[in-house]
Amino acid sequence: MTALKLLAWLISLAWFWKAITAARGLRRIPNLLDPQFDLAPTGNPSITVIVPARNEAEALPASLTSLLQQDYPNLHILAVDDRSTDATAVIIDTLAAQHSDKLTALHITELPAGWLGKTHAMALAARHAIAIHQPAYLLFTDADILFEPQAIRRSLVQAVATQADHFVTFPTPILKTAGEGMLLGYLGVMGLWATRPWLASDPKAQRDSIGIGAFNLLRTPAYQQLGGFDDLRMEILEDLFLARRVKLAGLRQRVAIAPGMVSVHWASGALGVVNVMTKNLFAVFRFRITLVLLAVLWLTLFCIGPIAFLALPQTRIAAIIALASIATLYVVSSRHSRISPWYAALFPAGATLFLYSLLRSAVKTVRDGGVTWRGTFYSLAELRKNMTPLR
Repeated sequence: MTALKLLAWLISLAWFWKAITAARGLRRIPNLLDPQFDLAPTGNPSITVIVPARNEAEALPASLTSLLQQDYPNLHILAVDDRSTDATAVIIDTLAAQHSDKLTALHITELPAGWLGKTHAMALAARHAIAIHQPAYLLFTDADILFEPQAIRRSLVQAVATQADHFVTFPTPILKTAGEGMLLGYLGVMGLWATRPWLASDPKAQRDSIGIGAFNLLRTPAYQQLGGFDDLRMEILEDLFLARRVKLAGLRQRVAIAPGMVSVHWASGALGVVNVMTKNLFAVFRFRITLVLLAVLWLTLFCIGPIAFLALPQTRIAAIIALASIATLYVVSSRHSRISPWYAALFPAGATLFLYSLLRSAVKTVRDGGVTWRGTFYSLAELRKNMTPLR
């Protein structure tokens, strides 16, 4: 019983320390909604926004329209139709014809061997942008992201001022169901264990890198120095590994929050979020079952353990401290995510669904021999063979 009590206190103290460091650290991340960012970036640098899209007819019109309504003039958009079978190509062509000065359409009809569709589309568009437009910055985003009119201008103000080689503006999740809030709130809190965003700008904190597909802004020379997406052609988590390479290369990475300025509806309902995670989670652990099982053990102890410890008198105080620390993390995270801190009450349910998603991702990928994404199957053998070394 002494060992169990010691375990409960170790877990409690770990959560307590995480809550303290996060409460302090997250305050240091600049908020682009502050008045100081309501101006033009120094030098008004050119930027090309790259939007890869495959069968995104439902979300794409709103996303492209929000980009076309940006209040920053030195901007061009490249929308890439990646082998779509719905109305995506028509939507892109129609908007490109209406806004020929700001929007260019690119079409991909075949996927070369050794590429994921998204990385291929972004690499192709980046090559086109550099050859034709020669922008100072490249912004890679997704086809379901919504931008407020000042989003890119304010982001560039901070990116230029801090001489960022890689800049991330955190997107705000659009929640339509309690299940989405439960899971995304849980992911936001647990993400603070994976990386400390307030240390993204610290070159010594190399494990603390931030990459988010909704808003990956790079200086063009930095993108070229890293080898672009040509060197990440089979990475499912291309945004995370691009960010990791930025830090390892000694380039300047910066992040900012801007609640409501860049928004995304992740998926429909809790099961929709689970399905998205099924595609991604095994890749986080580099398709290694051993790492998945270790993660399951750690998550069970740290997320389910405090609930179980409530039932035992000798571990109850430690459990209460752990759960209070977790609730604190929901509160401090809500300041930029806008996810209600009351979802802390559903933390155990979120943890259970996440554990299910992680195991489902590993089992399904191994059983199917690979991953099917956006209608294309990528074999596990090919994904493992083409995993890109970080350095």
